[in-house]
Amino acid sequence: TWHLKKIPQIVRERTFSLDNPKFEANSKLELNSVCGIECQRKLPVPSLSELKDLLSYETVFENGTRTLTEVNVLGLVLDPAGNTTTRRSTRKKRQIYGTDSRFSIYDKRFMTNFPFNTAVKISTGCSGILISPKHVLTAAHCLHNGKDYVKGSKRLRVGLMKTKSKGNGRKRKGPKRSRREQGTSDGMPSFQWTRVKSTHIPKGWFKGVSGDIALDYDYAVLELKRPHKRKYMELGISPTIKMMPGSMIHFSGFDNDRSGQLVYRFCSISDESNDLFYQYCDAEPGSTGSGIYLRLKEPNKKKWKRKIIAVYSGHQWVDINGEQQDYNVAVRITPLKYAQICFWIHGNDENCTQG
Repeated sequence: TWHLKKIPQIVRERTFSLDNPKFEANSKLELNSVCGIECQRKLPVPSLSELKDLLSYETVFENGTRTLTEVNVLGLVLDPAGNTTTRRSTRKKRQIYGTDSRFSIYDKRFMTNFPFNTAVKISTGCSGILISPKHVLTAAHCLHNGKDYVKGSKRLRVGLMKTKSKGNGRKRKGPKRSRREQGTSDGMPSFQWTRVKSTHIPKGWFKGVSGDIALDYDYAVLELKRPHKRKYMELGISPTIKMMPGSMIHFSGFDNDRSGQLVYRFCSISDESNDLFYQYCDAEPGSTGSGIYLRLKEPNKKKWKRKIIAVYSGHQWVDINGEQQDYNVAVRITPLKYAQICFWIHGNDENCTQG
């Protein structure tokens, strides 16, 4: 069951202008030198002042200008236990673990219906997910390498899968269907590209609590220039592994090795910390930034509801006791991150008291 939780408040303190970014960084779909779960176990719990700094955020606008907004955090109870973890199994292999268990979605009826129609393509080569009529959630490293914004992020676009045939009419029965209506002749989706008005990235992504890039803050929200009219997926607070049915998660994205196809997968979580999931979901670059979701029951109702509980950050290499080990990782939506993303969507904290 989804359990309602009281959310800490993120309050804007002040906003000031920064120099325009250069937009010269090369986009990397695979990250090195990152602080994962092993690194996090050695770190102290961030203080309230450190959290305020990490949750302050940069906004980049479509004209290339940039601001920094400092925030305050109200109503937060710090967890003295730190980064406790639940380990399931060891990780040894690469992005595809054993038999490839990904599903390519070819059928237009599935592709253009919920939940698959919430998946979007980012023009820098990543995936994302619709979280409001005007907002998309994705990974921060799809836009910024920790030092500068990546090439192509100045004129950022989001590709939504086309759902309507020409003339907005219903599909006609019979063999005469237009190429536009079908997407492409081989069943691959076609995209309707929309410009991005502004991008929010948490300051924690630029700093890193350990001096390395902090995976905990590998998330970003894009505001579209024009609202879309499709069903989006709501945010949820990430439950612990024990609270997930079969500890299973789901996500869809546009993997590079299956060009133009929407790829769906589900798998179980193998390890968790307060901020990260390690999992064995088969995924290739291109699916980075996808929204990871669960289907749980609504409180006091018989209805089931899907909600986004993490952002897929991709395949990572980590140095563990002098050995390079790899894993697929997701950034969990904690109550604090829920409050921040909700604040970015609504522009205030009034709609973000419970999640």
